[in-house]
Amino acid sequence: MVFWGSLALVGLFVMSTGCASLKRDASGLEEPEPEVTRQADEPEPLYYDFEDVLVPIELNVDKDKSFVYHAPGFTAGILALSGRTEINSLIRFFENNMAKDNWRLVSSFKSPRTIMFFNKPNRSCIINITEKSFKTDVEIWVAPSVEDPESTLLK
Repeated sequence: MVFWGSLALVGLFVMSTGCASLKRDASGLEEPEPEVTRQADEPEPLYYDFEDVLVPIELNVDKDKSFVYHAPGFTAGILALSGRTEINSLIRFFENNMAKDNWRLVSSFKSPRTIMFFNKPNRSCIINITEKSFKTDVEIWVAPSVEDPESTLLK
């Protein structure tokens, strides 16, 4: 007898909570409440060696092809990356995010290989994007800008 009473109590509880998710509209009919689904937080892009060049999370650093020189107040070099991402989305990513980091797009070439040239008052950046069969390779070159063309070492 206790078993059947407990079972009836559980049944009433389940039925009452099932109806609690229904709302009544103006006509008095019950409508189910919309379910709130939370999308998983998408991974955010990262700054690797260059503190003002944002890189999509889908790209992985290729340490064998990278060379970055760090000195106090100065970072330059080549950051090589690769990953499975579409070239046009990468182009849009760099156009948008480089501008947010105060880079100015100077020019670009677009073909099977895309090269983007960016400038800041004291630095230059070249982004080379090559789409291959199963991956996309990206090279980010950052170097100091020469303020006075007459002061270069190469004459």
